[in-house]
Amino acid sequence: MQDPSNALPRERPRSIELEELRGISRTVAEIEWLLLILVLLYLAFGGPAKEDEVAITAAVLFYAAFVMSFRYANFYKRETRWKIAMETWAMIVFITWSLWFTGKLASPLLNTYMLAVITSALTLGKLTTLIEVLLIAACHILLGDADPTRAVFTLRGVGGLAAQLAPVLLVAYVTTMFSADIRYGLNKAKLLSETDELTGLYNTRGFAIIADRLFGQAQRYKRSISVLMIDSDNLKTVNDTHGHEAGNRLLKQLAARIQAELRYTDVPARYGGDEFIVMLPETPSNGAADVAERIRDSMAGKPMVYDGKSVPSSVSIGVASFPEDGSSLDALVGRADRALYRAKAGGRNCVVCFHEEYERPVTAKAA
Repeated sequence: MQDPSNALPRERPRSIELEELRGISRTVAEIEWLLLILVLLYLAFGGPAKEDEVAITAAVLFYAAFVMSFRYANFYKRETRWKIAMETWAMIVFITWSLWFTGKLASPLLNTYMLAVITSALTLGKLTTLIEVLLIAACHILLGDADPTRAVFTLRGVGGLAAQLAPVLLVAYVTTMFSADIRYGLNKAKLLSETDELTGLYNTRGFAIIADRLFGQAQRYKRSISVLMIDSDNLKTVNDTHGHEAGNRLLKQLAARIQAELRYTDVPARYGGDEFIVMLPETPSNGAADVAERIRDSMAGKPMVYDGKSVPSSVSIGVASFPEDGSSLDALVGRADRALYRAKAGGRNCVVCFHEEYERPVTAKAA
């Protein structure tokens, strides 16, 4: 059976990336407007020749229309890296057009290429940024000579081009490195905020994020989904008898046994001190009960060895399923918890599926 621990890194980046792209998109919009403002200021202070003002003004209008369509007309409803890449390419075209009519390589707007490089380095990674630097190099060649193929293949031409592009390459390299470090730090912080440190499973916050989405899909497409509430029967006894280190090892073992019985798409989490929760998409009640029984049997059949001693352990599990046991995620979790109490009250080391009669209060045996 596939180890579901591999599912966690795949599940998590999707939500992280969407949040990241929204933030990046706002930054890209600010850079685009900054570029437009710089060109407009140059126009306002009489920089270009009169005969070139019309061409630059037309370029400003076209580029502003492009930005507005991407940003505010829902031309692209979802933020993607392809969208940002197209925006950086449009930025390079607009800059090159503006430079052509404002002195080419002698234009005071030449360094606005840095804005495109910074945008790419922040969002698109090293390879795409390198491609954009090469595109900017081609634009430098175009702007620097009426016959671009004549000068570029000389030693002097290559040296001059390298000198012109050195600041662009430096900015691209430094920004890419900073961006990678910042992204790694943010992802690590996000991961830690949603992961239980002891077991490596989701904590309640991480579980809630994933579970809300999965349950919403089950409701939308009228598909079965089940919840298991799992509680260690003897964690307190292990802690009292062998110490908290043994108790922690028991929790790690329970987490590993749970994961070993799950599919790739199932979502386990540590829900409390000795309580775990599992969401089983596309799983009706009988299938969830089978999974729960395998977890129970795994714990009961393989005692933990600690300090040379065999430490027996078991779990009680409550099961609730959508749609028969609840129409909301909170109701489903609550009823799985109620079934768990029935399992504890009925002698422990067993699996109990929710039934309507369990709505009546039951006093569980002391843990």
